[in-house]
Amino acid sequence: MSLRIYHNIAAMTSYRDLSRADSMLTKSLERLSSGLRINRAADDAAGLGISQRMRAQISGLKMASRNASQAVNVVQTAEGAMNEIHNMLTRMRELSVQAASDSVTDTDRGYINSEFGSLRNEIDRIATSTEYNGTKLINGSYSGNAVSNAASATTATSEFGVTQIVLNGANSGVFTITDASGAAIQMTDGTTTQTVTLTGTGTSGAPADGEKITANFDQLGITLTLDWSYDDTDLDGTIITVDAGSGGQFQVGADNATDNRISFTIGNLKATGTTLALTSADLSSKTAAQSAITSIDSAIDAVNSQRSGLGAVQNRLGYTIANVNNQVENIQASESTIRDADFALEMTSYTRSQILVQAGTAMLAQANATPRNVLTLLRG
Repeated sequence: MSLRIYHNIAAMTSYRDLSRADSMLTKSLERLSSGLRINRAADDAAGLGISQRMRAQISGLKMASRNASQAVNVVQTAEGAMNEIHNMLTRMRELSVQAASDSVTDTDRGYINSEFGSLRNEIDRIATSTEYNGTKLINGSYSGNAVSNAASATTATSEFGVTQIVLNGANSGVFTITDASGAAIQMTDGTTTQTVTLTGTGTSGAPADGEKITANFDQLGITLTLDWSYDDTDLDGTIITVDAGSGGQFQVGADNATDNRISFTIGNLKATGTTLALTSADLSSKTAAQSAITSIDSAIDAVNSQRSGLGAVQNRLGYTIANVNNQVENIQASESTIRDADFALEMTSYTRSQILVQAGTAMLAQANATPRNVLTLLRG
């Protein structure tokens, strides 16, 4: 046994162990008070980075869910206005049937035609004034994307066999087609380039007589329909210009990707517009009234088509919201596993550290008292 005064090794050892136990106790207290296992990068550097990415994803998905819910509200607003237009068209058809009978005179038809005209004006007013957050919905301007270069599209239709251009989430911009010899056809927006192989039974994949095929550039959000008037290399150098519309495109995912957006278009539902085409309809004579019945039937079918399309979009958005919320729940569970404190484990660690601190404090006191034994030797 050796007794030293200048350096109390036992006290130093006890102090080191006490400091370590106190640090563990402090960390347990911090985790228990915050509810988080990771409070700073030093606690788990990799875990912090992973959980922060998850938090950003969760935040984006929550906002995407709200965007989809607002898209449902847009659809419901437009569909509500269409319902009233539908009711007015039904009344206009009733008036047309009434005016088409010889049971009324031309004078009577004048009265009937007055109501008919008022209803047509009201349809125009509703179509012009219906809006959501300042954006017109059913006057023909609401579209997720629109082919702005209509002249080029028309030329392509008449000369190159393109019978339809369908946009499905395409970003606004200029799309250039490369159509070299062979069945492959390429399209690019300057950033993304996609090549598809034509599947027609004609030469180099072109459509045979009476045949139509589609070239689906799904990565760009554009689908072309080609008929038998298309020949190999016809579309080389063709440009399609896509402009963003006044609405109709919703971000329903957390990432900047085409498949994280949903687009839809609402037609022009003015009575005097090209969709309903009731500008010239009147009930001033029996013959005109008879013609009006046919015109209104076509208008009712057009509104039915629009409402059916919006109903499909609303159902789609409902599934989108459910899927996004499910993603949020599962990613949040993963983030919680990494970031959140396990209270049972932390209380076990806290209790252990508390006992070690108490024991360490007692042992440090004993170690500090040991040098006093030297005084006994010095008294002798």
